[in-house]
Amino acid sequence: MGHHWLGYWRRSRSLPAKAIDLLVDFPLVLPPAAAGIALLLAFGRKGLVPTGMPFTAAAVVAAQSFVAAPLYVRSAVAAFTALPSDALEVARMEGAGGWKGFVRIVLPLSAGAIASGAMMAWARALGEFGATILFAGSLVGRTETLPLAIYIGFETDLDQATGLALLLLILAAAVLAAAKLLARATRQV
Repeated sequence: MGHHWLGYWRRSRSLPAKAIDLLVDFPLVLPPAAAGIALLLAFGRKGLVPTGMPFTAAAVVAAQSFVAAPLYVRSAVAAFTALPSDALEVARMEGAGGWKGFVRIVLPLSAGAIASGAMMAWARALGEFGATILFAGSLVGRTETLPLAIYIGFETDLDQATGLALLLLILAAAVLAAAKLLARATRQV
């Protein structure tokens, strides 16, 4: 496979590859409240990269993406590394190397697993609470998410909180079932 990037990740036991794996997996084990504080320290007004992002809709997206991204990345990496190396070699011999080979060969062969990973990441992001409340707050109509509305509703309107929780339960079950069906269908192809 030569110096192809996929071959590198398949065989690599190097320190940089291990460090990248660690960074990708880190949000999975980081307590959500610690993730929210980390995002504030990184992107707050006095953070490492000062921004006006905290307590905005962009902060909601950033917090949810941070905690959910490992699910997507792991699914994509698993799909890429499961590809038969001979398919990539044939593509390269036919002139579809590099970016063209990635777009024409790797992505189509990995599309099901990538979509399944995206669905799982979205479902995880949809339920995010800790990082979101600390980094984005819970401003009604601006940064309030379903989990935050459930939390507030638990104290003020239990019927509303119960309805929202049921909605999240149904959404989570539907996304999980769809992701599993998609993953199963793409394995059979």
